[in-house]
Order: sequence, then structure tokens, then C-alpha cells
Amino acid sequence: MAHRLSKSRMQIGLQCHKYLWWKTHEPDAEELVPDAALQAIFDRGTGVGEYAQRYVPGGVLIDRDQRGIRGALEDTQTALAAGASVLYEASFVADDVFVAVDILERDGAGWNVIEVKSSTGVKEQHISDVAIQMHVVRAAGLDVQRGEVMVLNRECVYPDLSNLFSRTDVTTQAAEVLPDVHAVVREQQAVLAGALPDVAVGEHCRRPYECPFYDRCHPERPEHHISTLYYGGKLARELEAAGCETVLDIPDHVELSTVQERQVRAVAANEPICEAGLVRALAALPEPVGYLDFETIGLAIPRWPGCRPYDHVPAQFVCYVRDASGEPQLHEWLAEAGVDPRPELARRLVEACRGAAVLLAWHASFEQRCIHGLAENVPELADELLDVSSRIVDLLPIVRSNVYHPDFGGGFSLKAVLPVLVPGLSYDDLEIRGGAEASGILEGLVLGAEDLSADERKRQREALQAYCRLDTWGMVAMHDALLEMAAGA
Repeated sequence: MAHRLSKSRMQIGLQCHKYLWWKTHEPDAEELVPDAALQAIFDRGTGVGEYAQRYVPGGVLIDRDQRGIRGALEDTQTALAAGASVLYEASFVADDVFVAVDILERDGAGWNVIEVKSSTGVKEQHISDVAIQMHVVRAAGLDVQRGEVMVLNRECVYPDLSNLFSRTDVTTQAAEVLPDVHAVVREQQAVLAGALPDVAVGEHCRRPYECPFYDRCHPERPEHHISTLYYGGKLARELEAAGCETVLDIPDHVELSTVQERQVRAVAANEPICEAGLVRALAALPEPVGYLDFETIGLAIPRWPGCRPYDHVPAQFVCYVRDASGEPQLHEWLAEAGVDPRPELARRLVEACRGAAVLLAWHASFEQRCIHGLAENVPELADELLDVSSRIVDLLPIVRSNVYHPDFGGGFSLKAVLPVLVPGLSYDDLEIRGGAEASGILEGLVLGAEDLSADERKRQREALQAYCRLDTWGMVAMHDALLEMAAGA
């Protein structure tokens, strides 16, 4: 049983045999322990799968958690013998592969295999997932006529959830894969029976999902490796194949973008480059200056009026606004559990931003989209919210168009730029260190706080506040650092 294949293991094996081998032979590897962000994705998928059962009602649930795999196999056969027309998590083993079908639906004399996904569209990997299940269930003796993928529908708007899911017939696409499934099973079983396979690195290391063992296969590269070329993509891969190890090896005849060329100059000089345009860009910012950052939650199943699946709903903000003396004053708000955060956040946001002539944000289009969503759903504050949006200026392109430091590593994320321009200011000492992790914790705090103790709620709120404050204070400190750079340019 330990090395028996399953649909999830087979999907991993289709991506990479080495990944499959490690996943199977080292199930307790530290790389497989999900962080808060990944756990939130897993929890979301489970929740969507359970919710989808409401849209194919009347089924028998096969509870593998309670009964184990052997019990689930027995319960599935019992339900089929009793004439069940719909089964949830129906379990089968055939061709030495175990599958649990999200929804198995009787269709006349045959059956439909329905794979539920928490995405908003059918993806290539979903087809092979369905094909594996159709192969196993047919081999187990059922007449499977059709395979479907059931995904969330972005056209659905709360409170009408009647069209929350859409079902796509992928039988034809799966039929193209089905003839190869048995051979894939034998191949993957041979991989698991042998030593760790030798697999070259490539695009499959990140597609369709990033491999948790990525670092094992990618030894530390030299500083300024060619892969760090800003937006290098295909060009960087071609240059590496041609023998370029670092950005300093790029031949003079290779045409680079303006930012790439500035990166190479900065690395060659081993010092930051500050263009004259920085002075003009900073001088154009009216005073007093404010700084704004949101944290959002993107619910797969919407809960508040006007929301669609995965809408970014702001549930926290931090805003610093400089007073007459130039000192930044803190304004912040974090949602309480169980209520739509948008009306109160909108009111607090408008008040916080009144004193700012301009509001700096990093990747500001995100903040502006959030505010426009607030304006649609809190119409009594729409004019004031849109005024806030009109005062937002993106600090990212100001930096990207004028500054490059050798330590940026080819990136312009806040996490890459902030510790370089403001030494000593980093996320390393925070409990929360990334936006995806913050969003996952924030979602749990807003929606599932009743499952948390008072101490745990307090701890999570403090961790979220510390993270969002640093994101925003980072722009305050970075703005000051840029003013100093401009003064010396």
C-alpha cells in the first residue's frame, strides 16, 4: 500500500519523476510541510469540494478520513449495490492505482466522473486528472460515459449563488490521454521501485506547480547569475545555453531593455546607479505625502453582496500621512470577525487619507482596483473613495525607471528593494513575511475566528498589523532614502 499510486501521485509523476520519488519515499520531508499560505490553498480546495456537493445533491458521502482506504473501498461498493445515484469521494483501486472521485454521478446506464477544482477555468493538468480517474473506475467495473471538470464561475455574484459552479465536459480531451494511462502507471511504478531517478531541471520544475523540492535540484548559483537578468525569460535561457554564466558575460551586441542595461552597468560598477530622472519624479510629488498599503482576502465562495469568486476584498489597511512637520502619522484598521469589512474600512480609509495630497503605494494598480471595488459596493462613499484613488501614485515605476542597485538581484518587488535601499529594515524577524501568507491568516481571522482562542486571535492580529505596518513604513523609509539619493545625484 505504501508505494501504491494514486491520482495525486500520478499527477506529480507526470510533472517530474524525481518529485514523485521524493514525495513517496520521503513523505515526512520538511519541504512537504505546508506553510500558512499553502495550507490556506489546501483548505480552500477542500472547502470548495465540499460546497460543490450541494450542486449535485442527494449523494452518499464516502468518509475516508473515518474509515481509511479499505473502509472507503468497502463503503463505495456497498453504496453502489444499494443503488446510489450520486457518490461523493467514491473510492476505487484498479491497475494498482487508488482514486477518490470528487463526485460520481449516475447517467442513465452509465456514470459521470466529475472532478471539482477551486480554479475559475479548466487547465491542461485537469484533463489528465480526469483521464486517470476514468481509467481506474472503468477498470474497476463501472461504465464511465463522461468526464467533467467543475470549476468556480466568475460570473456568479453574491447573494445569488445558483451559478457558482460551471461544469465542462472534457470526455473528448480525456479520451486522447486514456490510451497512455496504463503505460504511465507501469512507468511510474518502475520509478518508485528503483533508486532516485536522474531528471534534468527545466520548465517542469515550476509548471504546472512549483516543486517543493526545487532547491534540492538547483544548487546555489554565482552572484548575478544570468537568470537574474530583469525580465530575462527566454533571452536569459538562450544566453545561458550560449555560455553566459552571469550578466557580466552578456556580449555587447545583445540588445537589452533600458532596465536590463542599467542592471548590467550597476553590476559592472558594483555600485548603485541613480538616473537624473529620479530628481524630477520626486519633485513632482505634491506635499503632504501619504503612504498606503492594503491586505486583502480573496474568497473562493463569496460571502458579501456584490462579490464574485476570488474578488480581492480589502480587510486591512495601513496609512502613514506626514503632518506639517514632516513626521509620518499612523492610521490603520483591521477587520473584526464575522462582518463584511468593506463599509467600515471605506469610512476609515477616507478619513485616514484626507490630509494627503498624494498617496504612494507599491504596485499601485492593486490599491486602486481595491478602492474602485469599494466605491461600487459602498456607494455612499463612492465620490470620496474615487478621490482617494485619484491621488495614488505608484512608487514602483519611479524606482524601476531610475534606480538600480547590484543587490536587487534582478527584481523590483518590495521584498527585494526595501532591505537594499533601507539597510536593517527587513521582514526576517516578522512572524508573517509574505503577502500570500498574510492573506491566508487574514481570511482565517475574519471568517473562522470562532475556532481560535482569544490569545490566538490577539497574536494573529498583532502579527498582521506588524506585517502591514512594515510594508507601508517601508515606503516611508524608501521615499526618504530616494530623496537622499536624488540629492546626491
